[in-house]
Amino acid sequence: MNDDVAAKAAAARESLAERDGVLVAFSGGVDSSVVAALARDALGDDAVACTAKSETLPAEEAGRRDPRCRGHRHRPRDRRVLRLDDPDFVANGDDRCYHCRTMRLSRMYDAARERDIATVCDGTNASDPGEGHRPGLQAVEELAVVSPLLAAGITKEEVREIADHYGLDVADKPSMACLSSRIPTGLEVTEERLTRIEQAERLLRTWGFSQFRVRDHDGLARIEVGTDELETALDPDFVAAARDHMLDLGFDHVTLDLEGYATGSVSPAGGRTTARRRRSTTTANRSSTTCSPASTRRSPRLVSPRLVLPRAPLSSSPGSSPPRGTR
Repeated sequence: MNDDVAAKAAAARESLAERDGVLVAFSGGVDSSVVAALARDALGDDAVACTAKSETLPAEEAGRRDPRCRGHRHRPRDRRVLRLDDPDFVANGDDRCYHCRTMRLSRMYDAARERDIATVCDGTNASDPGEGHRPGLQAVEELAVVSPLLAAGITKEEVREIADHYGLDVADKPSMACLSSRIPTGLEVTEERLTRIEQAERLLRTWGFSQFRVRDHDGLARIEVGTDELETALDPDFVAAARDHMLDLGFDHVTLDLEGYATGSVSPAGGRTTARRRRSTTTANRSSTTCSPASTRRSPRLVSPRLVLPRAPLSSSPGSSPPRGTR
């Protein structure tokens, strides 16, 4: 960790030390893990971590959230948040993240009051405000949640440096938003969609992909993987496994997005929109057909001949070794 990052980390730690106690909204990601570590150093047992568990949290993520497994010295409390009980969240408008974060942070304040703690902290960092459509940040401001990383000017890359300094194994953990972020704005968030998305992404995790999403376009599964992993995603064995598995889950069509993974690609001003603005009109027009069932099944530019394979039974499972062709 260089001197500039160390100074920022020290500033964040000192700001936390000025408080009588804090409750950290702990998601298990690198940002909140670093805040929890800084708070523990600053306040000892007066720093408490609390996790909001809900239907939108993948089971694999829930299993990784005990910070004792990542170098922390305290165990997080849990709070159940039933997001599907909120019609504003279910409607999946462009302010879905605002309603989601309001619910989650309100439960954090409930937990804090039970422990006579006045301050709730989150993992918002200095890179977040500039990353497109982020209505959840409005909830952070309205509820007066303290964001130590943001206040100290600590960017996402610097968060990872600090995590590495603390020896946290989430230092290089890819970002993992809630499952509802895979559903395009305007389509209702339902338990059925969340379940099939989670089960679809479990296959990609089994195959060893590190950065991925399965977007649910009302029955069309659009697979996004990191651009450096596209070659693996084009492997015939993976194509057959992904197609058969996702069709069995209830998807009508299965596609691979040749642009690769993009943050918030189904939000009103997501990463996909931003990326397309940088391309020529011709390229943008060609890539915009990615989500069309007809074009993904018929266009020679999007479907390689080697993707047309006989149906084969799914041979991989979360507990088995990845099949041939994995990275």
